[in-house]
Amino acid sequence: MVSRRGRATKIVATLGPASSSPEMIKALYEAGVDVFRLNFSHGTQENHGRVLASVRALEKEVRRPIGVLADLQGPKLRLGRFENGFINLTAGSTIRFDTDPTPGNETRVSIPHPEILEALNEGSTVLLDDGKVRVRVVKKGAGFIEAEVVAGNKLSNNKGFNVPDVLLPVSALTDKDRADLFFALDLGVEWIALSFVQRPEDVIEAKELIQGRAQINLKLEKPLAVEHLTRLTELSDSIMVARGDLGVELSLPEIPALQKRVIRESRRLGKPVIVATQMLESMISAPVPTRAEVSDVATAVYDGADAVMLSAESAAGQYPVEAVAMMDQIIKQVERDPGYRAIIESQRPEQGHSVADAVTQAAYHAALSTNAAAICTYTLSGTTTLHAARERPRIPIIGIASQLSTARRLVMSYGVHVVHAPEEIHTFGEMAAKATQVTVDHGFATEGDLIAITAGVPFATPGTTNVLRLVTIDKTMAHRTPRPEESGDSMRPRAAAMKADDAVLRSAPLEPKAD
Repeated sequence: MVSRRGRATKIVATLGPASSSPEMIKALYEAGVDVFRLNFSHGTQENHGRVLASVRALEKEVRRPIGVLADLQGPKLRLGRFENGFINLTAGSTIRFDTDPTPGNETRVSIPHPEILEALNEGSTVLLDDGKVRVRVVKKGAGFIEAEVVAGNKLSNNKGFNVPDVLLPVSALTDKDRADLFFALDLGVEWIALSFVQRPEDVIEAKELIQGRAQINLKLEKPLAVEHLTRLTELSDSIMVARGDLGVELSLPEIPALQKRVIRESRRLGKPVIVATQMLESMISAPVPTRAEVSDVATAVYDGADAVMLSAESAAGQYPVEAVAMMDQIIKQVERDPGYRAIIESQRPEQGHSVADAVTQAAYHAALSTNAAAICTYTLSGTTTLHAARERPRIPIIGIASQLSTARRLVMSYGVHVVHAPEEIHTFGEMAAKATQVTVDHGFATEGDLIAITAGVPFATPGTTNVLRLVTIDKTMAHRTPRPEESGDSMRPRAAAMKADDAVLRSAPLEPKAD
């Protein structure tokens, strides 16, 4: 089974109680999911392991790479409890926060995090219950602070709190996160999503633990992280615009502009970017979204995001499959809009100065000027394909990956149809023949079509994109019918199809002869 989504923007969906069965996972995939998210803020390791096994089984069934993102919970800062379970607050009143575990009342409550109390200063803002209650520190003493209530009127047990304007002395990885991290790595997930990142050191700490076993998705959810946006994007492998948490600690009118800024920066650096949180929120309990939600998803697509994400809509909602199908329809409608391409082209980042940048730019322009059917990238680490996705071409990118882990990671990237091809390639001629075969067998090109192929020589060397070749497909390949065992990704080419001579590859080589 070869899955062609008919869209460039990808869909990430969270699995949970409403979508953890093998049957539902398959239904979500068929509705359009490209990457599944495991949310370690909920559920047990055993449950996540069972769900991942179902995803891997589905992957074998459909013979298509499927990406998996393990989202770590991060620190959860919470208040203590109240004598009556809740309190009513009045704007202008004062409440004390201390470390005394005794149940609180209208005048005081426990914060069981002494390091947080130490970090706060007079004038600091504290947001309680996702920003529903806002207080300002007016006095600080040994082991306590006193704060004036600025807004809000009710506060109940164990509500979370946020401190947007202070660097908190808290690691982004709790003991639970570390246990979940190693569990997820042992399962073989492709992506680890980091929560509560405040500074570059948080990502560096995670990278030292991961040791290259997975790639890092940085969840941008803290205002302090925004101050380090470029450096954090450079350190990470992809970015998630976690608008729910950002919307608590930043003013809501700031979020749309920040979303656009993050997408531009991620694209400039060639890193996939996901827009997440409350995209089709009403579909948790309704079969159709609101007009505002449809516009929200469409905006992320117009902005050029690599992927859009469903959270509770697919994890716990009543209409998970319908939510995915709706997101799929919205994306396709936007990408058919003539104005969409004009917007994407207008946001093209400045050209880089590396050899890989030059080759990728040349492939992009050559493909457009020759009306090529596809751009084929042959990659070991994924770098070649990411360079191509950065250009946001109007034609498909066929990402041919020799390693399955790379293939699964590339599923998240804009416009990439990923093919896992484990066969060893020794010459550029063999690689060009393989790319031609895959493009035909997956229905992207036929006789007379031209494709642009990029790769790195020497082969099996990450980050060496330095070759471009244009290939015209002749009837030898165009009329070849794949055998049944070739209908998936690990297609064994016939010897004749592998022959890279002038009859099969009427090509315009733009590189030193590599074979």
